[in-house]
Amino acid sequence: MASTPFHVFPFAIPLVVVLFASSSYSTSRLETHGDVQKTIKNGFRVGLRHVDAGANFTKLEFLQRAMKRGRHRLARLSSSNTSSDIQSPVKGGNGEYLMNLAIGTPATSFDAIMDTGSDLIWTQCKPCTKCYKQPTPIFDPEQSSSFSKQSCSSDLCNALTMSKCNKGCEYLYSYGDESTTQGFLASETLTFDQVSVPHIGFGCGNDNEGSGFTQGAGLVGLGRGPLSLVSQLGLGKFSYCLTTIDDVKSSSTSSSLLFGSLADLNTNSTQIKTTPLIQNPSQPSFYYLSLEGITVGDTLLDIPKSTFALTKGGHGGVVIDSGTTITYLEKTGFALVKKAFVSQMKLPVVDATDSTGLDLCFSLPSDVSDNIEVPKLIFHFTGADLDLPGNNYMIADSSVGLICLAMGGSSGLSIFGNVQQQNILVLHDLEKETLSFMPTKCNQL
Repeated sequence: MASTPFHVFPFAIPLVVVLFASSSYSTSRLETHGDVQKTIKNGFRVGLRHVDAGANFTKLEFLQRAMKRGRHRLARLSSSNTSSDIQSPVKGGNGEYLMNLAIGTPATSFDAIMDTGSDLIWTQCKPCTKCYKQPTPIFDPEQSSSFSKQSCSSDLCNALTMSKCNKGCEYLYSYGDESTTQGFLASETLTFDQVSVPHIGFGCGNDNEGSGFTQGAGLVGLGRGPLSLVSQLGLGKFSYCLTTIDDVKSSSTSSSLLFGSLADLNTNSTQIKTTPLIQNPSQPSFYYLSLEGITVGDTLLDIPKSTFALTKGGHGGVVIDSGTTITYLEKTGFALVKKAFVSQMKLPVVDATDSTGLDLCFSLPSDVSDNIEVPKLIFHFTGADLDLPGNNYMIADSSVGLICLAMGGSSGLSIFGNVQQQNILVLHDLEKETLSFMPTKCNQL
């Protein structure tokens, strides 16, 4: 049986980031001076911090909190995906990672949720008719010399699904959990790691409602529509690298979001795996992948390709998402994965769903060493066989004697979660419409 070494460590929480697909790459490029555009192309890095980093939770509590948020996100996305009539695109909304940036002149620093499942960039703005409590002061546009409102005839205003004209472009943007942000569309200078970019379109939210936003002061959409940050920067690509679950709880170790030349992979590496991005007009912000099969150990599982296929009506399919903790596979496919692990692990199965939130756990021997062998797990995407390290799909806690599969079942839609993406540089190329993976020590970037 093909196996891979696995390091036994205390329970830790998976990383989260969200990716989704859209119909076509937008060329809503910035109108900036040449030196600014040159600086952007040279690349810049934004640190990512898990929403629970530095909090006083045990590793098991940390895991359970993240998985609870992930299950809610899955339920929202799946409920729309499996309905007989997808009437409007669903947007991710909440996420697991915060990115630090600054807005205005002079610049005011704040943390925003990174969401690869939506497009709009927004922050809470004064005067607030209804705003949630945020960790940093609410942005006051009257104090910024670089602030201006977007006109109702602007391309970005026209890209909104819900807007009206009232002394400028007013917007209403809703998410899958019925959270909303409402205000007016504006332009501002945003600063990322000392790199200032003028004329970024964003939502100045005066009425913001929802429980998923309270960790930050707004949200940065990285989807595939014209309103997203990646589209407005005009670079056509971005990448991120999520640190391992060992590092997630630490407040000193951060993951990375990369733009410009920094986002590119080492083209000389033979470890790069590239697969096409699939377009779903019904959900244009999401990044869909084509999953053709799964191997456990030496066995290519007998899963019909239709199990993970995106239908003509926009249902099913596989989304890569930074905002969902573990991978969820369509239930018939997951049943076969689960059966294969049960037969190949050679350890007693333990029902620990209530304590771990995971569907498949095994009992660890009391005399287990630091390393044990677990079956290999390979995801066969179109053109890319992704052979995952054991720590990207098995989670062990020697103190309670459990080792669990960090995956679950879903109805219709499948999601490739952030635990499976740890220590992998993930490049989204919107111009080539591809997604690439390269093994990377993310805490050393």
